[in-house]
Amino acid sequence: MDAPAIFSRGRRQAVSLSGEGLVRVSFAGERSCPVVIEPRFSGLSIAEWAAAHRRLLSEYLDRHGAVLFRGFKLRDPGEFEEAIRATSDSELLEYAYRSSPRTQVSDRIYTSTDYPNEHSIFLHNENSYQKTWPMKVYFHCVLAASEGGETPIADIRRIYARVNPSIRERFAEKGWMYVRNFGAGFGLSWQSVFQTTDKAVVEEHCRKNGIDFEWKENDGLRTRATRPAIHKHPRTGEMVWFNHATFFHVTTLEPSVREMLRVEFAEDELPTNSFYGDGSPIEDTVLEDLREIYRSEEVVFPWQKDDVLMLDNMLMAHGRRPYAGERKILVGMAEPYGEAE
Repeated sequence: MDAPAIFSRGRRQAVSLSGEGLVRVSFAGERSCPVVIEPRFSGLSIAEWAAAHRRLLSEYLDRHGAVLFRGFKLRDPGEFEEAIRATSDSELLEYAYRSSPRTQVSDRIYTSTDYPNEHSIFLHNENSYQKTWPMKVYFHCVLAASEGGETPIADIRRIYARVNPSIRERFAEKGWMYVRNFGAGFGLSWQSVFQTTDKAVVEEHCRKNGIDFEWKENDGLRTRATRPAIHKHPRTGEMVWFNHATFFHVTTLEPSVREMLRVEFAEDELPTNSFYGDGSPIEDTVLEDLREIYRSEEVVFPWQKDDVLMLDNMLMAHGRRPYAGERKILVGMAEPYGEAE
């Protein structure tokens, strides 16, 4: 397995300056990812510089998938929102049909997943299990952990290229299925996921978004959604491995959590699990290969206070490393895109 590219050890490569010398542009790591943009002078805001250089940022995203703004000072979440608006073509998006617990900081700004700090979060593309997803995902480091807590990223063009062609063909033909069971006292409730207590609202959301639903006893709910596993990027035309099939499969959980769930629940009653699109099980060997490919493509860098990371969500997967101490990373999303497009 290739060693992850580490930002602190990465080779910094000088490239041509933009914005009349207002910023420095460099790369982190051997894979030229992410592109790092730093102000040459204090007082320059991300929104101010980015609004005048949208085309350049789009070129960076298309080529490298990730841009890290470093050294800009952000005083509050409002300035994070301004940076998102200056670099995107839409208003910020609501975190709907939730798969993980988050805290809402402002109207459309959230904390990153509120998950025990001793656990990692596997690489994934935001909302790839939905019919519509954000094209851009943003992270703002308010407070870096004293140890760990990095947000690894991975280029899903490279992941697609490394998946065995026979496995690619199987997923291309069948797609993948995401199954959720609510009401067993583990994980998010359907009321939290759908942000309502009205079953009719849940049913309407499911119908509009291609989700099969089944109400169960004791106010329980089971949902199933079948999605494509492979997509073509709308701007670059490149094929990408864009799905949550590996992320949501029970075998991707840490061993202690996985075994506890399998003792507690029957296979079809697990809080979350994934299958081929026809409902057949994904082979263990396939999942092991996929996890190894994701991990070998990781690029890792340590957070610094006020960092803002902008990802093309259809080019870059992201995750989270375990950490010690306090950590606060904010998240925003923009530019909805989906199967209809």
